[in-house]
Amino acid sequence: MISKFVQIGNKIEIESIKKTTDELGEITRKTYRSELYDIESEDVIKIAMPMEQSKIVLLPVDAEYSLCFYTSNGLYQCLARVIERYKSNNLFVLSMELETDLQKYQRREYYRLNTVLDMKSKAIDTSNKSFEQVQFIDTDLTFDNGTMVDISGGGARFISKAQYPKGSLIRFVFSLFVNGSVTEYKLVGKVLRSEPIENREDQFENRIQFVNMVNDDRESIIKYIFEEERRQRHRERGTF
Repeated sequence: MISKFVQIGNKIEIESIKKTTDELGEITRKTYRSELYDIESEDVIKIAMPMEQSKIVLLPVDAEYSLCFYTSNGLYQCLARVIERYKSNNLFVLSMELETDLQKYQRREYYRLNTVLDMKSKAIDTSNKSFEQVQFIDTDLTFDNGTMVDISGGGARFISKAQYPKGSLIRFVFSLFVNGSVTEYKLVGKVLRSEPIENREDQFENRIQFVNMVNDDRESIIKYIFEEERRQRHRERGTF
């Protein structure tokens, strides 16, 4: 039964089956985020219509998508088709028919939250130590200011005036409001990408992966992400 694997409220990543080509000529697929609203039967589920920049995304009826469910037991994936769109209890809902069985998904990624948060970063000199030995030592206050634009339990993306070599390590400092109080995080990140932003002089988009991270910090960040998602949903529905 589908209810053995997923539960109402589980986060869902919706990926289009149809490929598109971006301005760089790279093939991409459009991805949206939502949550499970109801389980109607073994083959039909209801999900909240995804939002993008505070606007509802009206996925077309009969369109097929790949669904990835974020559950307490890991990720599950299937293909599904939109069969109906409607409004229920002030929530816009998609009714979707599952076209394949749920399969355990081994992708090692975390749910990402779009955000706007102040943060600081600084390159780490690794010339005299191995990758595994690098830890955060808070002795240098000359950090670069930046703005975090998304975060997950595995890493983050941020904008700054500093560009970092791919594969290098940086100290990464930011604060989140979790469990009713502000928590400061001092983490080490590996640079996956650092590229100039088009039409924005001296601004770079950086994506990092957290390394040598303790589980308590990761779990705390994931908790913040889901709490913030819930707050955003309430604000969008006018119930918060």
